Amino acid sequence: MFSQLLQYQDIGWLILRLAIAIIFIVHALSKLMKPAMMASDMGMPTAGIIMLGLVEFLSSVGLIFGVYTQFASLLLAFVMLGAIYFKKFKWRVPFFAMDKTGWEFDFILLAANIAILFGGGWSIKIF
Repeated sequence: MFSQLLQYQDIGWLILRLAIAIIFIVHALSKLMKPAMMASDMGMPTAGIIMLGLVEFLSSVGLIFGVYTQFASLLLAFVMLGAIYFKKFKWRVPFFAMDKTGWEFDFILLAANIAILFGGGWSIKIF
């Protein structure tokens, strides 16, 4: 139907990568700036929160600049699998709830990262 837009698919990948990266950078910064508080809220060790924040931040930088894009999206997909696991099985958060955020947001971030992983999302190969 809109086949003429296919010539701009690299722009579409860029927009998706930037949107995902912005979301993860915001979440990473909160983990890196206040790791002890986040650790107590999430029931994880502080070192684990710092590691998670670094993975989110560095993977986001990779998505922004198109460096190791597929690897970055794979790491972020694993982060989201972990988030979904914690929300669904540990904290018993429903998929959707009127009074709080369910794990539907995590699910769409997982799907977007899998799309980038399989679609390539345009990437610069350094090595």
